[in-house]
Amino acid sequence: MLLLEGEAFDNLLRSAHQEAFHLEVQDTYSTPEETRPFRDFLNGVPAKDYSWLRGWLDLVAETTTRGVAVRRARVVTVPHTDYTRWLLEVSHQNAAAGEQIRYLSRHEIDPERLTVDDWWLFDRNSVAFTVFEPDGRWRGGALTTDPRIVAYCVRVRDLVWEAAVAHSEYLTLGAR
Repeated sequence: MLLLEGEAFDNLLRSAHQEAFHLEVQDTYSTPEETRPFRDFLNGVPAKDYSWLRGWLDLVAETTTRGVAVRRARVVTVPHTDYTRWLLEVSHQNAAAGEQIRYLSRHEIDPERLTVDDWWLFDRNSVAFTVFEPDGRWRGGALTTDPRIVAYCVRVRDLVWEAAVAHSEYLTLGAR
């Protein structure tokens, strides 16, 4: 596997032709750029500034404008962690940029049918497993084109995406 960081990772989205799919299976992340906005959320301060997310939103918009689907499925524990509740609030920014986000309550899927790691699937031909530093900072993606791993991730993607609920619907239904 090859570790891709920063611009090299972003270029995976820029070079995708059909789809970039992200599976998230953790209930909490602790990336430094999210520290202040998350703390504000916990303190009841309404979000007004999403500049910390602008680079990602621009990349999503650039990618979806080319006709590439950017999709994300979050497998979450119910009751939700504070972090998940925050993401439910923040994700309308992602949706406005063109990203499709779905949620699946963890109790609605057999854990044996999931992966334990987060990953990105690009065009059904490569997978980048998300790499975090011990302090929670995002490092990049460990890329593989191994056809067996890619095929497995395609199966997991299809299973989770089919069972998951769109962000807007999940908000109206509440946690199930």
